Amino acid sequence: MILVTGATGNIGSALLREVHAGVAGPLRALTRDATRATFPEGVEVVEGDFAEPESLKPALEGVRSLFLVSRLGPDADILEAARSAGVEHVVLVSSITVQTHPHLGPAGENLAVERLLKESGMAWTILRPTQFASNTVMWAASIRAREAVRAPYADTGLPTIHPADIASVARVALTEPGHQGRTYALTGPEPMTARQQVEAIAAALGRDVPFVEISRQEAHAQMAAVFGDEAADAVLDVTGGDVNDELLAVRETVSRVTGSPARPFRQWAAENADVFR
Repeated sequence: MILVTGATGNIGSALLREVHAGVAGPLRALTRDATRATFPEGVEVVEGDFAEPESLKPALEGVRSLFLVSRLGPDADILEAARSAGVEHVVLVSSITVQTHPHLGPAGENLAVERLLKESGMAWTILRPTQFASNTVMWAASIRAREAVRAPYADTGLPTIHPADIASVARVALTEPGHQGRTYALTGPEPMTARQQVEAIAAALGRDVPFVEISRQEAHAQMAAVFGDEAADAVLDVTGGDVNDELLAVRETVSRVTGSPARPFRQWAAENADVFR
């Protein structure tokens, strides 16, 4: 039995579709509210809340392989619940900042979860993706209102990854041998600046989308109101304020693991154009 947690999320939903299409065997999806989610026919749906690890016990019963995104709940308790239930292999989504910006608070938290998993006694595969293409959904309200997208570091290019590529690597790790005990840094196929992302979304919509570069200070004020000062500073550092060669590097991991090339940002924009209409 494979359990996909975060089954309605950007990665989890894509992973469910891939595993369901390619693997004969039991597949279970975890969601907080099964009445609000739609899954492929034949997928067993169970309810549970990461904030309450006790609620995960029914979902973990009979599970041998687990897909887990870090820092969505008390990870030590979640991993202990998985170990106690007999889970043998966990595929964990962490962050590339563990290796590129280990001094930042969120990166340290991700590293702590990785260590918990490695010390759990369960087999593990760790995925460290870079910036998600789906992060641009934060611009959707402005674009729908035909207002300018306002962002800092307009011309810093990061190798943004399509969430479905993270799912594809996770599917291989969950269903094929040879990936236990491996850590994979994952990126998209090319650097994409914020300005280029807006241009790709505009092309998908078939209309102009104005873009205005703003200062770090202005961006920080907006982000800190939602995420807090430390998280805002961390995001701004890794999106342009403190980049390094390790963060900017384009990696071939997706194609090497899956046998298919990584999807470009423009593909994500075309697939998700309705979000911005």
